[in-house]
Amino acid sequence: MRGPLLAAAAGAMGGAGGPLARTIRAKLTAALQPTHLEVRDDSPRHGGPPGAETHFGVLVVSGLFAGLPPLQRHRLVHEALREELAGPLHALQVTARTPQQWHGDPRAAPPPPPCLGGSK
Repeated sequence: MRGPLLAAAAGAMGGAGGPLARTIRAKLTAALQPTHLEVRDDSPRHGGPPGAETHFGVLVVSGLFAGLPPLQRHRLVHEALREELAGPLHALQVTARTPQQWHGDPRAAPPPPPCLGGSK
């Protein structure tokens, strides 16, 4: 079941998104029980074909991150998305916060970095 923040974030991010965006959202929700989750598809900025879904950014707020350093938090996110990172997901920007960090500074995830590869 999604909390109000999770539901609001999904609506703010343009609905459910494509198939990979929905998979990312579902797997992170199941694995990390976030109180807030944003999934951003940055693929169009990277010169791929329309609908490619290869580059994403996520903002995950979870109590499971309490007491963990950033590297361990990122490892939890990567573990939840292991299959996708081995296949269609080429790049993933992760912002992982505890609920206390989020309530202290509820800014959105940092903007995506500029594309430096592909046809650029």
